[in-house]
Amino acid sequence: MMTLSPRALTRAVALVGAALLTLSLPHALRAAEFSAPQRGEIEKIVHDYLVAHPEVLQEAMAELEKRQASAENEKHLAAVKQNATALFSSPNQVTLGNPKGNVTFVEFFDYNCGYCKHAMGDMITLLKDDPKLKVVLKEFPVLGPGSVEAAQVAVAVRMQAPKKYLEFHQKLLGGRGQANKAAALAVAKEIGLNMTQLEKDMTSPEVKTTLQENFKLAEALGMNGTPSYVIGDNVIVGAVGLDALREKVNTSRCGKASC
Repeated sequence: MMTLSPRALTRAVALVGAALLTLSLPHALRAAEFSAPQRGEIEKIVHDYLVAHPEVLQEAMAELEKRQASAENEKHLAAVKQNATALFSSPNQVTLGNPKGNVTFVEFFDYNCGYCKHAMGDMITLLKDDPKLKVVLKEFPVLGPGSVEAAQVAVAVRMQAPKKYLEFHQKLLGGRGQANKAAALAVAKEIGLNMTQLEKDMTSPEVKTTLQENFKLAEALGMNGTPSYVIGDNVIVGAVGLDALREKVNTSRCGKASC
């Protein structure tokens, strides 16, 4: 049950009272100035009504949240459409699964993100279970210098051996301890990459361009944390779990939570 402090109730009364006046009074009266006694009487009427019918506040807040969510969704749809090429078909991205899949699943991640570590299994499961899914991974190192270093190595891994990227990704993201340059290079060496070439690629313009592109996309989509996803034209922020991700994939594919 919702409860409001006296201060919050007073503010709600004022806001709802203003809204009621705006909606109910003729245009000529809306522009008129009310005297202090008149305003006090109006606020008392509204106050007494809301105290007698507190469910009105709940309904109003629920409607406000609904409208805000709708507005946010429209904003996301526009951002996805505007950035579709960079999101789904960038030459700087990692693409797994079916490159011609009928749904694209994009994940923004940080190698030092604990939630990303848990969510990696969700991505792997979807990748294995869904032959019509295209998976795109985008490094989004927001958790400090170590994350940036690990992401730089990851981009260099993709440049040298894209077919080994998933192995690198799983070992580094699934490993213990801080992800940084040393940890990432150790994994790259473990999976048999050319370390001289890797060190050279890490300083290339392509690494810088890739990470700048990913940050620009995240900003355009309103992402402020990891993991974050774009599934079809839906933007999801946070580790929502396998079932929710699968529902989004199905909704994008067939318009229903289960196809």
